[in-house]
Amino acid sequence: MEKESPVNVLGDPMQSCSTDPVTGFFRDGACNTCAEDQGSHTVCAIMTAEFLAFSKYLGNDLSTPRPEFQFRGLNPGDAWCLCAGRFLQAAEEGAAPKVRLSSTHRRALDIVPLDVLMANACDS
Repeated sequence: MEKESPVNVLGDPMQSCSTDPVTGFFRDGACNTCAEDQGSHTVCAIMTAEFLAFSKYLGNDLSTPRPEFQFRGLNPGDAWCLCAGRFLQAAEEGAAPKVRLSSTHRRALDIVPLDVLMANACDS
Protein backbone atom coordinates (compact mmCIF):
# COMPACT_ATOMS: atom_id res chain seq x y z
CA MET A 1 0.00 0.00 0.00
CA GLU A 2 1.42 3.34 -1.00
CA LYS A 3 0.22 6.54 0.61
CA GLU A 4 -0.93 9.33 -1.63
CA SER A 5 0.54 12.81 -1.33
CA PRO A 6 -0.35 14.08 2.11
CA VAL A 7 -2.07 17.37 1.27
CA ASN A 8 -5.04 18.70 3.24
CA VAL A 9 -8.28 20.23 1.93
CA LEU A 10 -6.71 23.69 2.14
CA GLY A 11 -3.86 22.63 -0.18
CA ASP A 12 -1.28 22.65 2.61
CA PRO A 13 0.81 19.79 4.03
CA MET A 14 -1.23 17.46 6.21
CA GLN A 15 -1.05 17.86 9.97
CA SER A 16 -1.43 14.97 12.40
CA CYS A 17 -4.99 14.19 13.50
CA SER A 18 -4.34 12.16 16.67
CA THR A 19 -1.76 9.86 18.19
CA ASP A 20 -3.74 9.46 21.43
CA PRO A 21 -5.80 7.61 20.43
CA VAL A 22 -3.78 6.66 17.38
CA THR A 23 -5.97 7.04 14.29
CA GLY A 24 -5.91 6.80 10.53
CA PHE A 25 -6.17 4.04 7.96
CA PHE A 26 -2.43 3.40 8.44
CA ARG A 27 -2.68 3.91 12.23
CA ASP A 28 0.00 6.59 11.94
CA GLY A 29 -1.98 9.44 13.50
CA ALA A 30 -2.84 11.08 10.16
CA CYS A 31 -5.87 10.85 7.88
CA ASN A 32 -3.78 9.60 4.95
CA THR A 33 -5.36 7.33 2.38
CA CYS A 34 -4.62 4.98 -0.51
CA ALA A 35 -6.54 2.90 -3.05
CA GLU A 36 -7.06 0.14 -0.45
CA ASP A 37 -8.85 2.57 1.90
CA GLN A 38 -12.36 1.76 0.69
CA GLY A 39 -13.95 3.87 3.44
CA SER A 40 -11.87 6.99 2.71
CA HIS A 41 -10.82 7.58 6.34
CA THR A 42 -9.88 11.15 5.44
CA VAL A 43 -11.87 13.52 7.69
CA CYS A 44 -10.16 14.53 10.94
CA ALA A 45 -13.14 14.94 13.27
CA ILE A 46 -13.39 15.95 16.91
CA MET A 47 -15.84 13.57 18.53
CA THR A 48 -19.00 14.81 20.22
CA ALA A 49 -21.44 12.83 22.35
CA GLU A 50 -24.10 13.49 19.69
CA PHE A 51 -21.95 12.13 16.84
CA LEU A 52 -20.84 9.08 18.85
CA ALA A 53 -24.51 8.26 19.59
CA PHE A 54 -25.42 8.83 15.91
CA SER A 55 -22.63 6.52 14.73
CA LYS A 56 -23.58 3.83 17.26
CA TYR A 57 -27.23 4.06 16.16
CA LEU A 58 -26.08 3.44 12.57
CA GLY A 59 -24.13 0.34 13.63
CA ASN A 60 -20.60 1.74 13.99
CA ASP A 61 -19.98 1.87 17.74
CA LEU A 62 -16.88 4.03 18.20
CA SER A 63 -17.31 4.55 21.94
CA THR A 64 -17.14 0.99 23.29
CA PRO A 65 -13.60 -0.25 24.06
CA ARG A 66 -12.47 -3.20 21.92
CA PRO A 67 -9.26 -4.45 23.57
CA GLU A 68 -8.93 -7.27 21.04
CA PHE A 69 -8.24 -4.53 18.45
CA GLN A 70 -6.19 -2.35 20.82
CA PHE A 71 -9.06 0.17 20.69
CA ARG A 72 -9.90 2.00 23.91
CA GLY A 73 -13.14 3.52 22.62
CA LEU A 74 -13.59 7.18 21.74
CA ASN A 75 -14.84 9.94 24.00
CA PRO A 76 -16.12 13.44 23.25
CA GLY A 77 -13.12 15.63 22.46
CA ASP A 78 -11.05 12.81 20.90
CA ALA A 79 -9.84 13.39 17.33
CA TRP A 80 -10.41 10.54 14.86
CA CYS A 81 -10.11 9.96 11.11
CA LEU A 82 -13.68 9.38 10.00
CA CYS A 83 -14.90 7.89 6.76
CA ALA A 84 -15.84 10.80 4.52
CA GLY A 85 -19.20 9.24 3.66
CA ARG A 86 -20.16 8.84 7.32
CA PHE A 87 -19.17 12.44 8.01
CA LEU A 88 -21.34 13.65 5.12
CA GLN A 89 -24.24 11.52 6.35
CA ALA A 90 -23.88 13.00 9.85
CA ALA A 91 -23.72 16.52 8.41
CA GLU A 92 -26.91 15.93 6.42
CA GLU A 93 -28.63 14.69 9.61
CA GLY A 94 -27.43 17.63 11.74
CA ALA A 95 -25.11 15.44 13.85
CA ALA A 96 -21.72 16.29 12.34
CA PRO A 97 -18.71 16.56 14.62
CA LYS A 98 -16.26 19.45 14.27
CA VAL A 99 -13.55 19.06 11.62
CA ARG A 100 -9.86 19.92 11.75
CA LEU A 101 -9.29 21.12 8.16
CA SER A 102 -5.50 21.17 8.54
CA SER A 103 -5.64 17.41 9.22
CA THR A 104 -8.34 16.44 6.69
CA HIS A 105 -6.95 14.83 3.52
CA ARG A 106 -7.80 16.44 0.19
CA ARG A 107 -9.34 13.14 -0.98
CA ALA A 108 -12.23 13.86 1.42
CA LEU A 109 -13.31 16.39 -1.22
CA ASP A 110 -14.15 13.46 -3.54
CA ILE A 111 -17.12 12.83 -1.21
CA VAL A 112 -17.71 15.90 0.97
CA PRO A 113 -18.05 19.40 -0.49
CA LEU A 114 -15.52 21.89 0.91
CA ASP A 115 -18.29 24.22 2.10
CA VAL A 116 -19.73 21.40 4.26
CA LEU A 117 -16.32 20.77 5.80
CA MET A 118 -15.77 24.49 6.36
CA ALA A 119 -19.19 24.91 7.98
CA ASN A 120 -18.11 22.36 10.60
CA ALA A 121 -14.48 23.49 10.92
CA CYS A 122 -12.81 24.13 14.24
CA ASP A 123 -9.77 25.65 12.46
CA SER A 124 -9.38 27.66 9.25
